[in-house]
Order: sequence, then C-alpha cells, then structure tokens
Amino acid sequence: MVLMGAIIGAHGVKGEVKVKSFAAEPAAIAAYGALTDKAGRSFELALVGRASPRKAPGGKSQDILIARIKGVGDRNAAEALKGVELFVSRDRLPAVADAEEFYLADLIGLAAFDRDGRPMGRVASVDNFGAGDVLSLEGGPQGAFDVAFTRALVPVVDLAQGRIALDLPDDFFARPEGSPEGPETVN
Repeated sequence: MVLMGAIIGAHGVKGEVKVKSFAAEPAAIAAYGALTDKAGRSFELALVGRASPRKAPGGKSQDILIARIKGVGDRNAAEALKGVELFVSRDRLPAVADAEEFYLADLIGLAAFDRDGRPMGRVASVDNFGAGDVLSLEGGPQGAFDVAFTRALVPVVDLAQGRIALDLPDDFFARPEGSPEGPETVN
C-alpha cells in the first residue's frame, strides 16, 4: 500500500474534508478511485475545490484539496476523519518509464551496501519530516540508522537488483565530541 494523502480536517458544515495530497499532481489523488485507510475502510473522494494555498516549512506552498467523501454528510462526521491516512494499492499506480525515477514505496526492503560493497542493512521505511526524504535502515552491523535520501549519500538506486549504494562520510557513525559513551545513568 502506498500513502497518497491524509485528511487534515473538516471544511464547512456539509461534510466536506480538507485533504493533503502526496501525489505529484495533487488533484490526481481522486483519479485512483476508492482509497483505503490502515483498517481497510474505503473512501471515495470527489474533489470540489482547493483551499487557499498555505506555506509549509521552508516556504513551499502546499495545495490542500477540498473533497466530499461518499457517506459523509455533516461536519461532525468529517471532523471524525481528521488524521486518516489514505492509501492505494501499489499495483494501481502508473508504471515509471525513466530509470532515474521510482516510487519511494519501492525503496522499502532494498538491501543497502557501502561504497566497498559491505552490507549496511535494509531500508525499513522512507519518512519526510519536512526537510526532505530520510531512509531508515535496520538489520546491518551498525544497527538502525537514518540517512538523508540525497544523490550524494545514496548515489545508486537499483530496483532491478533490489539494492541501494550508500556513500557515507568516513565519520558518519562517529560520536560527536563530548557525547556519552553509552546509555546515560542517573544516580
């Protein structure tokens, strides 16, 4: 399942909701048909407009869509959906023609190797907390760690081989000066 958007609140009194779309073209979220939440509930979106653009962290404008959802007819029902994440099955997404483009969801599970070919673990998740995409890796000799998903740090993504290459600075796993050697203890 691929996260396509999230309901961020109610709009008006007739059951319309505000939707933050993660699709490249925000309005395309409605083209996938019924979306589902983590519990498997189905949501059919009918777009009715866009909210006034607002600025996200970093100054980038966010498109917030206004939608009606089949079966939601009043503000209380719409407010109850706030925070619901909307997913689509990966097989319903269009194929990617360019070898340099891929869906972030396709990175999950890829094996990671350093520049010398040593295993570093597997991609467990791809997150974005506002400053860019971050790969969370686990299962490697260093334990779990995060790395910014940039071309400099992740120069190779090879979906066909099921792997990524990492080019981490030599001091990537070094502890900052003055940091404790182990878990902190309180006396």
